Amino acid sequence: VREEHDMLEIKAVDHIGIRVTDVEAALAFYRVLGFEFKYKVTDDHVTIVENRNGVCINFITNGNDANDGKNVLMDMDAKYPGYTHVALNISSIEEAMKALEEGGIPLSGEPVEFGSGNRSIFVRDPDQTVIELRERR
Repeated sequence: VREEHDMLEIKAVDHIGIRVTDVEAALAFYRVLGFEFKYKVTDDHVTIVENRNGVCINFITNGNDANDGKNVLMDMDAKYPGYTHVALNISSIEEAMKALEEGGIPLSGEPVEFGSGNRSIFVRDPDQTVIELRERR
């Protein structure tokens, strides 16, 4: 076991990388979540979006759907290791639900309340990537 002073200090999450099959569909979806196009990397398959609070997502734009629109980490019987979702902190479940409805984005179920009093809703982007929107209390 390493001593505390030897541990690497992670200050924050710098960005989230999400592989997409259709960058325009991804941009439209994430715009409803408050993300705006920043720039396209000229020497790689990457498009950068960011929200007004500095949360950054890198779309990796070389995705191909070989799984008939299924998320291999969530929708298959085999449970492969890997990131299953990202949880983004929001101010209000009610405001988020209203924005999602206005943007034509369906919820993946009803709001969920956890024992801590936190509440979450889940949505899926056009490539079936799971996004949790969490209101902390």
